Amino acid sequence: MPELPEVETVREGLLPAMEGRVIARAEVNRPDLRWPLPERMAERITGARVERLRRRSKYILADLDTGESLLIHLGMSGRMLVSGVMLGGFHLDHPAPQKHDHVVLQMEGGARVTFNDARRFGAMDLVRTDREAAHWLLAGLGPEPFGNEFNEEYLLERLKGRTMPIKSALLDQRILAGLGNIYVSEVLFRAGIDPRRAAGKIAAKRLAGLVPIIREVLAEAIAAGGSSLRDHRQADGELGYFQHSFRVYDREGEPCATCATPIRRIVQSSRSSFFCPACQR
Repeated sequence: MPELPEVETVREGLLPAMEGRVIARAEVNRPDLRWPLPERMAERITGARVERLRRRSKYILADLDTGESLLIHLGMSGRMLVSGVMLGGFHLDHPAPQKHDHVVLQMEGGARVTFNDARRFGAMDLVRTDREAAHWLLAGLGPEPFGNEFNEEYLLERLKGRTMPIKSALLDQRILAGLGNIYVSEVLFRAGIDPRRAAGKIAAKRLAGLVPIIREVLAEAIAAGGSSLRDHRQADGELGYFQHSFRVYDREGEPCATCATPIRRIVQSSRSSFFCPACQR
C-alpha cells in the first residue's frame, strides 16, 4: 500500500491539472471500488471547482467549492494518472481508455485525471469539508510528520511506558499519520534502533532523535518520487526511485552498507521488518 511519500508525490503531480480548476465532467464507470462509491457522485462533482488539493496521512483530499471534499485512497494498486497537460515540460497526450479506468475527471483546460485500479482496493468518497475529521477513515489519525504538532515532546509523551515494539508504535496511525512499513524500517536503521526494542524502554534522547530522522527519510523519498516496488506510479506514469536508496528494506541477506553484516528479516505483526543486527541495538 502506498505510504506518505507515494501519496504526496501523486498529489504534487495532480496539482497542475486539478487545483483551482473546474471538473467539467465526471465519469463514474462502476458503482463501487473497495466500498460503494457515493450516491450521485458524478452529478455532485461535475461543475465543482477544486479549491485546494491536500494530503492527510495516506489520503488525498480535493476541497470543492460545493462544501464537500473528494477523498481519494489509492489502495494497493490504484493510480491517479494525468494526461492532456504540461508536466515537467512535456505534454502528456490522452491515452486510449483502459478496462480499469473506474473514475475519469475531465478538467477545465483540457486535462484528464483518471483513477485506474485493477484490483479495486482503492476508494473514493465525498465528505463535508467541515466535518472531515469525523470521517471513519480519518478519525483518530495522529499528527502529520511535517506538522508542528509532531515534535520531540509529543513523541516522548505518546511512547512513555509503552511495551510494544518501537516498529509497531511508529506504524500506529493514531500516534503518527502516514508512516508505513518501508519507511519505518529505514528510519530505525538510520537511528540505530532495533525494531524489536520496547518503545518505552528506549532512552529519551534516542527517541527524540527519531523526529528529525523521520522527516529526513520522508523528504528524501518524496524528492525521489516515492518507492515503486509493484504498482506505484507518479501522476505522469513514471516510476519512483527511492527503492534504489533502501539501506535495509527488502535487502535480506545482503551486506549492511555500514558494517557488511547481513541484513536480517523478521516478522512483526504479520509484516516484514528488515534491520542490521550489528548497527541496530
